[in-house]
Amino acid sequence: MPTLGNTSGRPISIAELREITQPPEVRERANAEHWTASLYLRDLSPYLTWLLLKTSISANGVTGIMILVGWSTAAALLIPGIGGALLALLLGQLQMLVDCSDGEVARWRNTRSPAGVFLDKVGHYTTEALIPIVLGIRAAGYPFDVSTGYLWTTFGFALALVIVLNKALNDMVHVARANSGLDKLADHKSEAEPSGRMLARLRRAARFLPFHRLYHSVELTMIVAATAVIGAIIGAPTADRVLVAALLPLAFLALAGHFVAIMASKRVRG
Repeated sequence: MPTLGNTSGRPISIAELREITQPPEVRERANAEHWTASLYLRDLSPYLTWLLLKTSISANGVTGIMILVGWSTAAALLIPGIGGALLALLLGQLQMLVDCSDGEVARWRNTRSPAGVFLDKVGHYTTEALIPIVLGIRAAGYPFDVSTGYLWTTFGFALALVIVLNKALNDMVHVARANSGLDKLADHKSEAEPSGRMLARLRRAARFLPFHRLYHSVELTMIVAATAVIGAIIGAPTADRVLVAALLPLAFLALAGHFVAIMASKRVRG
């Protein structure tokens, strides 16, 4: 069994690496663990982590790679047609894989820090803002005509703003609790359950049509890839414009619903 805090130690097997870096409290997180991680990325990440531990790169350095991969995901969408969308889809999965490994490197070397959490937030916030911005550029038919293109780029920027605000609500909860002297929230589904019966029913109903989950980078790249396939048939700008026009009002609805759900839950109660 390795000694935590020994930054020079290396695992002797993948099983040992999993035991230290993927404890139950990590695999069973309700909110911090994306469904792709639970489905298959946590099965793959130890192999990447194994390679990273053979180098001198720090956990924060791995997070830096995650940030660059995320930005590359958005940049890939500047490539017109299906090619750019499929590349973004691949890079979106790679970003989540690296995101799994940075925490595993930190847990193995016992180097978890607020700086690492901050960098992780930077990576996800910026990536999930850049993707809709570039999606607006795609919808404008880049390179676009100024007289018509600005409508779609404005939609893209508006979508990015709403997505970032929606993400920020969760962090606002933690800030509000910390400033009120309350304990840190446990990452359990029960903490997010609304206290009102009607809101609880609406929340359960939303699980059958989880459009509020569409705005993560992984889901966005999947939707953009599917739209690019449709665009090959009906025309790329038309398909992208329908997508942006549909995502924006749904994003406002998700933001409003998220706000109401937070206010109705015990997360912001003393």
